[in-house]
This record gives sequence, C-alpha cells and structure tokens, in this order.
Amino acid sequence: MVYFLKISPHIALLETSAKLQLVFMRDFWYIISIMTPSKIHFMANSEPKAEAALKTLLESFQNTSFAEADIVVVLGGDGFLLRALHQTLLSPKKIYGINCGSMGFLLNKFNLSNLAKRLEKADVVNLTPLRMEAIGMDGSRVEHHAVNEVSLLRESSQTAHLKISVDSVVQLETLVCDGIILSTPAGSTAYNFSAHGPILPLDSNVLALTPICPFRPRRWRGALLPHTAKVEIEVLDAGKRPVSVTADFNEVRNVKKIIIREDPSKILQLLFDPTQNLAKRILREQFEG
Repeated sequence: MVYFLKISPHIALLETSAKLQLVFMRDFWYIISIMTPSKIHFMANSEPKAEAALKTLLESFQNTSFAEADIVVVLGGDGFLLRALHQTLLSPKKIYGINCGSMGFLLNKFNLSNLAKRLEKADVVNLTPLRMEAIGMDGSRVEHHAVNEVSLLRESSQTAHLKISVDSVVQLETLVCDGIILSTPAGSTAYNFSAHGPILPLDSNVLALTPICPFRPRRWRGALLPHTAKVEIEVLDAGKRPVSVTADFNEVRNVKKIIIREDPSKILQLLFDPTQNLAKRILREQFEG
C-alpha cells in the first residue's frame, strides 16, 4: 500500500511499507528514523508439525529468498536449527527458531501468533563457532566449523590413544579412551553434558575438553580451557587404532591429527523471546534432574 502522510502544511512525504518514528513539535512533524520491515525467509523440516506451521505462516508473510533475507525463521528441532546455523556461516543472517521437535534447547517455544512483533522485540545471542582442521592418515586436510562441539571417536574395538596439546604444549602424552569432546558453551548441554562434562555459561569465555569413557589416566575427567586456546589432538598408532572426528554433523574418518580453535571471524546470531533467554536456560539446566 502507498499513501501520503502530511508532515507540515507545505510538505508531504510518500510513505511505503517502511515504519516511521515521528515527533510533533510546534505545528510540525519531525522524522526521527525510518525502519524498514525485516525480510524473512522461512524454512521447515519434513515433520508434519513443522510443515503445517510453515503453511500457516505463509498465509500472513511473504517468504523472501534465503539470499535476500535479514532473518531466517526455522521450524524444526535442534538438529535442523544447527544445519540452518551452518548455512549462515557464509551468508550472515539472524535466526529465530520455533520448536517443532522434542528438546528444542536452541529454539523458542512453539507459538505462531504475533510473530512480527516477537521478532522486533527478540534478544540477540551471539555465538562463536569452532574451526576444526583434520589431517588424514593419507595427508589430506579437511576443515569444518562446529557450533556445538568437535568430537573424536574410536572406529574399531581398539581403544583410542590420543596425545593432547594446548597452545603447542603437550598436556597429556597418552589418553586411553573411547574418544574426546571439545565443546562450546552453547553446545555444553548436549553431547558434552551426556559425557559428564560441565555446563558452561554463555559468557564464560571457556571451552570444555571432556573425555569419553577414559581408561588412563584414571583420575582425569577433562579440563576447562580459555576460549582462545588452540587444541591439537594427535592419534597415536592410527593404523591399529583408527579414529574419526565429527564437527557437529560433518564427519572425517581415519584421521591422524586434529587442530581446533575458535573462529572469531564468524559470528552467528540467534534470536530469542525475552521470556526464553538462553543464558537462563543454561543456568536452569544445571539444577534439573
């Protein structure tokens, strides 16, 4: 819709769908700012609840292409949201998740009403992913990012033997285990927590290094590292004891060395309703049974 808005007896402003903030002083309207409405891209997984929600929302909203959108509304579960976050690594967007799955830790509660207003009032949470470089037994190199965690797992019946270095200093000559996890604060409530790792506040500026079923050293149960740390994990006797590495959902098999560090050049943005603050959720998770 296009119409004219009277500013003074002698001036008229052509207004489109942009929102205007005006102040009336001494018989004149003064424009404070012009706010254009957000361009929204909707994406849903294949679950019936998500598909039905998408159909309902598209009756009220235009579905802008992913490339042109400012905000991406994700309808699904945590896994689907994680894949959407990875898409924004190369094309930064704000993501607002609506839980159509089970857990939905990184999503807002299912609610399709007043979505435009909720997007305007949503709190922004910035996440910094990990960058993982995997060196294969054949010398190949593969890089992937991880929002939640990078995990190493043995591929056979043989336990993994791993050498752990932090900032080029060897901290463990040999860790005998099923694997190991390096987790971000956002991912600390997932795989890391199930392996008895600590839950990290979002603003803690630390990473959790958590072993999976450690056998030696018997008393080592992991470490908290500065978020700036460079972690190197060398697979010992990789031919006899093969190990794979997974950055969120991207797996590389038969690796001999992994290098992991935070990537501050990539900032991912999640939107949350003010009543569903992620930091409070992480705190609450530590007291739930």
